Amino acid sequence: MQWLLKVAEQEGKEIRELHYFFCSDAHLGVLNEKFLKHSDFTDVITFPYDYDPIEADIYVSLDRIAENAITYAKNDFFDELNRVVVHGLLHMCEYNDGNDADKANMRSLELHYLSKRKP
Repeated sequence: MQWLLKVAEQEGKEIRELHYFFCSDAHLGVLNEKFLKHSDFTDVITFPYDYDPIEADIYVSLDRIAENAITYAKNDFFDELNRVVVHGLLHMCEYNDGNDADKANMRSLELHYLSKRKP
């Protein structure tokens, strides 16, 4: 996607390899428990291999996207999917969302880059 290449470029990064895997809550739950030791639902997990240039595998739960689009975002499915896709890339641009301030910054960046996306 050209859009993601532009996001990385604007963040001063280059993408060498970026793989997105779209899966179920159940599959992402197994990865979340095994690698992060978390038992809660999540919409995205990023596995970084290198930050500069970016090399990563990003797993996205389509079940979570569908539910979050209705419950939280009031978005359509594809708007929410794009938000989560750029969220994973922002992690590779070395942004975190571990506390409230970081979450607010990440959300601001997501919205900024979503507004730049061409349909």
